[in-house]
Amino acid sequence: MERLSDLHTVLYEKILPQEAKTIRSIVFEKEQGFVDEFDGTDETAAHFVVFDGGKPVATCRVFPKTADRGIYLLGRFAVLREYRSRHIGANLLQEVEKYVQKNVGQAVRLHAQLQAAAFYEKQGYVRIAEVDEEQGCPHVWLEKNLS
Repeated sequence: MERLSDLHTVLYEKILPQEAKTIRSIVFEKEQGFVDEFDGTDETAAHFVVFDGGKPVATCRVFPKTADRGIYLLGRFAVLREYRSRHIGANLLQEVEKYVQKNVGQAVRLHAQLQAAAFYEKQGYVRIAEVDEEQGCPHVWLEKNLS
């Protein structure tokens, strides 16, 4: 495995950067066939983009749940195929959790594709609902208490 020499994460508040759009389009639309990838939440969420040097390789968004500001919703979590299994996703989750705690959040909740649930469970997330479906793909709600 090649060494990731200059890995760093950039936070964008209430703006969806082009780098995040590109990663999400590659992973969710081209690889997985999802539609309706972009929505109004993109304009109000915090977006994280991980760069390897100058190349964007991973992204996600997080925002407070409207009904309960103590819970933040994490979504659109994507790592480019050639960068998977290098702990980039786990490190990105840690950055998100630090951000949520800094903003007085007590928990992170996400609606993960079922095939990715084990990854989140390894990071301390627990299932809080039964499997359901989104755009024809099995998903499950998971949550991690940060208090």
